[in-house]
Amino acid sequence: MTEAVQIIFMILAAYALGSISSAVVVCKLRGLPDPRTQGSGNPGATNVLRIGGVSSAVMVLFFDMLKGALPAYTAFTMGIDAVFLGIIAVAACLGHIFPVFFGFKGGKGVATAFGAMAPIGDDLALCLMATWVVLVAITRYSSLAAIITAIAAPAYTHWLDDRFTIPVAMLSTLIIIRHKDNILRLVKGEEPKVTDRKKAKS
Repeated sequence: MTEAVQIIFMILAAYALGSISSAVVVCKLRGLPDPRTQGSGNPGATNVLRIGGVSSAVMVLFFDMLKGALPAYTAFTMGIDAVFLGIIAVAACLGHIFPVFFGFKGGKGVATAFGAMAPIGDDLALCLMATWVVLVAITRYSSLAAIITAIAAPAYTHWLDDRFTIPVAMLSTLIIIRHKDNILRLVKGEEPKVTDRKKAKS
């Protein structure tokens, strides 16, 4: 298999894996409401936390991160160039955001993106996790924590292992673009906090 074929295969595989909605699957397995019709309507860990509690949210977070980590790490072990690693990681996130198996309506892609960054090193994973957790604890806004962590991620990467600065910057840009509506709500003071529990939509 030539390198070009390997890259194309990994991009398609990453997108397919990313298209499996962990939030929808976990909620269905645990007898919870469809996260696309409850709370914020976003099929992600934060919304599952609101409607299903901590254990369900942790399961969603783990599987969403795995969707990013698995293709990125596999591509790395295959010796694929860093820029194409970034494209493969972005493909996994695009699968999460526009899942082919769920009508192309998915989540924000934050956990999948951070999962793709995690194999770069334990130190980077720890920096990302610590930044997000501290910001959520201080602000109670998951979206704000994700945005600031995404902004910091390329700087962390350049400091720890500058070979992967470009692919991480690609992922960070995608996260920020995906949060444009959250940014507007934050400015208006209308963004829900992680502690908010919304009633089912009519």
